[in-house]
Amino acid sequence: MVFHPFFDPMYLLFVLPSLILAFYAQMKVRSAYARYTRVPNHRGLTGLDAARTVLGPIGLGHIQIEGIPGELTDHYDPRTKTLRLSKGVAYGRSVAALAIVMHEIGHALQDAQGYAPLKLRGSLVPAITVSAWVAPLLFMVGWLLGTPTLAWLGIAGFAVAALFSLVTLPVEFNASHRGLQLLQSFQLVDSSELHQAKAVLDAAALTYVAALAQTLSTLLYYVFLLTGFNRRD
Repeated sequence: MVFHPFFDPMYLLFVLPSLILAFYAQMKVRSAYARYTRVPNHRGLTGLDAARTVLGPIGLGHIQIEGIPGELTDHYDPRTKTLRLSKGVAYGRSVAALAIVMHEIGHALQDAQGYAPLKLRGSLVPAITVSAWVAPLLFMVGWLLGTPTLAWLGIAGFAVAALFSLVTLPVEFNASHRGLQLLQSFQLVDSSELHQAKAVLDAAALTYVAALAQTLSTLLYYVFLLTGFNRRD
């Protein structure tokens, strides 16, 4: 009898801890954002004001700023050199808004300075796009047909996803570090607000840790299956 991995109770043993961590991380970032989006910064700056204050002096005056729908959808696009800000961040005058804007400008600085982990992450994007649907297919076909070579190719795809998540950690941590430095050096926040901004960015960083835990747990589960720890009758 072929034991279908999706119905294997061992799957929960591998992934449940990472799912709990992911849920906790999402709750924490939502809580931190909701809390500090209600705390006005002492200078009364909007996120857009802060971006315009900083970009020129740090040599990034060429960066375009665009609006984007949604909440916590803010990001920097290195392909078009565009900073995309949600309405709540662009026009909000909160500590959270400034923290998020400076984090994204941190990514823009990484791009401008050729930060190696950012370049590596960018180079992995095409592989991630393909492996997201090819890897599960290859593994299942290899597993069901008893063809280890195909199954291992699928696992290689999962490994690419894990590598992407791993490389994302220094990219995000470094962007937050740069963002906090910008807040401080441009005196956009006072000392207590700097601590609050760090709380927002630390909560966001936990979501990337959770993403890595999820990809690693999935990878380990499929390796567990393929190396014979879960026997097929």
